[in-house]
Amino acid sequence: MIVSHEWIKQFVPHTLSAEQVGEALSRHCVTLDGITTLGAELSAFVVAQVVEAGRHPNSERLWVTKVDDGSGELLEVVCGAPNVVAGHKYPFARTGTVMPGGLKIEKRKIRGETSNGMLCSARELGLGEEHDGILTLDTDAAPGTALLEIIKLGDARLDLDVLPNRPDLLSHVGVAREVSAISGTPLSTVPAELTTAVSTLAAVEGKTAARGQLASVIVDDAESCPRFVGVVIQGVQVGASPAWLRQRLESIGLRSISNVVDATNYVLHGLGHPVHAYDLGTLKDRTITVRPTRADETSLTTLDGVSRVVAAGTTVICDGERPIGFAGVMGGLDTEVTERTTDVLLELAVFDARFVRRVRRAVALSTDASYRFERGVDAQDAEIVARRAAALITQVAGGTVAEVLVVGEAPAARGAVTLRPSRLARLLGVDVSTAEIVRRLESLGCVVQPLGDALLVQAPGWRHDLGLEVDLIEEVARLVGFDALPDELRPFRPGNAPDHPLHLASRRVRDVLVGIGMAEARPMPFTSTGDEHTPRVRNPLADDEPFLRASVLDTLARRAEYNLSRMQGNLRLFEIGNVFTPRDGRLPIEETRVGALLMGARRPAHFSEPEPPAFDAWDAKELGARVATAAFPGRAVSLQPADGALEWAIVVDDVGTVGQVSAVPLDRPLWATEAWGVEVTLGVVSSDDVAGANQHAHTPAERESGATRAVRFAPLPTTPAAEFDMALLVPDAVTAATVQEVLRRTAGELLEQVTLFDEFRGPGVPDGTRSLGWRLTWRHPERTLRDKELEGRRARLLEVLDKELGIRPRAS
Repeated sequence: MIVSHEWIKQFVPHTLSAEQVGEALSRHCVTLDGITTLGAELSAFVVAQVVEAGRHPNSERLWVTKVDDGSGELLEVVCGAPNVVAGHKYPFARTGTVMPGGLKIEKRKIRGETSNGMLCSARELGLGEEHDGILTLDTDAAPGTALLEIIKLGDARLDLDVLPNRPDLLSHVGVAREVSAISGTPLSTVPAELTTAVSTLAAVEGKTAARGQLASVIVDDAESCPRFVGVVIQGVQVGASPAWLRQRLESIGLRSISNVVDATNYVLHGLGHPVHAYDLGTLKDRTITVRPTRADETSLTTLDGVSRVVAAGTTVICDGERPIGFAGVMGGLDTEVTERTTDVLLELAVFDARFVRRVRRAVALSTDASYRFERGVDAQDAEIVARRAAALITQVAGGTVAEVLVVGEAPAARGAVTLRPSRLARLLGVDVSTAEIVRRLESLGCVVQPLGDALLVQAPGWRHDLGLEVDLIEEVARLVGFDALPDELRPFRPGNAPDHPLHLASRRVRDVLVGIGMAEARPMPFTSTGDEHTPRVRNPLADDEPFLRASVLDTLARRAEYNLSRMQGNLRLFEIGNVFTPRDGRLPIEETRVGALLMGARRPAHFSEPEPPAFDAWDAKELGARVATAAFPGRAVSLQPADGALEWAIVVDDVGTVGQVSAVPLDRPLWATEAWGVEVTLGVVSSDDVAGANQHAHTPAERESGATRAVRFAPLPTTPAAEFDMALLVPDAVTAATVQEVLRRTAGELLEQVTLFDEFRGPGVPDGTRSLGWRLTWRHPERTLRDKELEGRRARLLEVLDKELGIRPRAS
């Protein structure tokens, strides 16, 4: 988010510098990515005085001038501007200066006359659109004075990294509110530049439609558009914007279009509400309708001149005849405001984030408006902001507010949250007075009322993220300053509340599975498969996984597919995570389950067993019994056949199943074995049917902590392994374990695995010895090992084996 330092002052007339504001915001509110001082590209320009000016001998449109740039020497400069006058002062670019557009000024001949530099217009300096003449400077400054000392740009752009939970910071008034709360400077939600009175004309209201004398608004899809405000402004004169409005938009990198359009952009970036202006004369039946798309609608040309497909299942803005805009994204070209426009219908709507996201994806178009709608706008002040936007248009383009149309009802006030100062003190480690808490929260727009020893806090409509007591505590903490909170370790009293039974069961199961050599997966509980009954996430992290899963094995099957595609078929995976069972008209039941998947060889290959047997049903059933016994100690565990021929139910209140994992891809490679899975329900996390959130309650005797096994986490390798084999003549008196210990000790940390794969006695092997074959696997965590490095390691191993054990390599 780019904000202008001077624009913020329109809401908070503070005296802080841009650097001080950026530092304060970064400490208390939002990360500052950088500050750009406007006009920095003009630092090389100077004030110059034209001493002589005469016609170019070889051109009627050029002038040859003598310029004093303060260097002590008059420079000959060729100029094409008609307003150059001897004795006046102008901006001057010396030879070698780089213009804002990237052009480097060089000494050169123009029609036979040498030009040493350039006298500049406002447009060439990026200070305006005027380019017919040189920018005349009314100043007493001496030639050679830096131009920035004469032209006080005095603004800076602050680049703020606004996170999705703070959409209120996507506007200048939102940032100004934070500056006010931090600095204590009073805030005005109306910018000082808005000098026209806001219209108090009574609105024409309706739940689904508002039909006025001059225009009508109809909302056929209240779910996607719960509130729509339209304002009719008559008698506008579309033209250039005043300098102050152009300056505001240019300060954040926007270009001026016209006074009406610039006013809508000012409201978007200044007040945080997307606003759109229609040419009322181009609207069929002078009507605006918000509705879903229809089958016969094909395309719409948007304001950027691109024809875009009207996708089914999205929301469009229509007039009385056809679509004229994509809801919450961009309006259409046919109804845009032009120089011929005299009557404007101003739209300020509140669109639901889900529907805007759907439209944005369908048309592949992201705009400043859609960005804000998808993160949430303040629906409570929609009408007042629409009236302020209309007042701004009449201020810069003339006209009068003739009609106000409002469809839908204002949302109800946010529910109040109880905040206990004692709880705040326990969490922060310091006592904050109640008066200080109230002051800090009220500075953010909260309404605070005393409630005994606590406070009742109602968050404002623009703060969607304040819904819990801990959220309010965090607000107080950041405004007080995290650097003001203690960072030392303080004594505390351990609690006597026992661990939750679900936590204890999960820990026991994890210890058992890790102990038998299984690897734990920690994926997200989302899946790509689902139907109309499957719980769907409103804002999924990934488009291809929008559903909440109903089975842990479904996720593990995807992990198996990933491994098989990389030629890895020996899998021992498990996960302890949550699943969701849908219910009609109610929230799904959330359960904690453990899932385990077995696939491939039962044990590592060995020279005595080059092809170990694969996991089978007996392995899966034994694993299921182990998991159930660990989850529910003291209870009898048995398995009995279930629906399928290769599926068994675990009998402990019917908590789980064992069987083949059919979700592993049907097109798995021919070399891959069958996948077997176990899934056991440990308990219910959340459900309005289960009090206490755990239907498998454990007795107090089962809550003992016991000894736990340390769990080691290591990142998956990202570089390829390198292998070589060693055939060694080992005396019968030396055990293979002794040789392997020397190999591991000498090899170093890059050795990943040592496998004994062969033993041979016979021709070529001296009496009293046998030939043992080892395969050594090496891997560097950051790069691929080279052959020369492997040969060096082989030589070192043979040297140590010969010295310590008298072992030599077997001749090939």
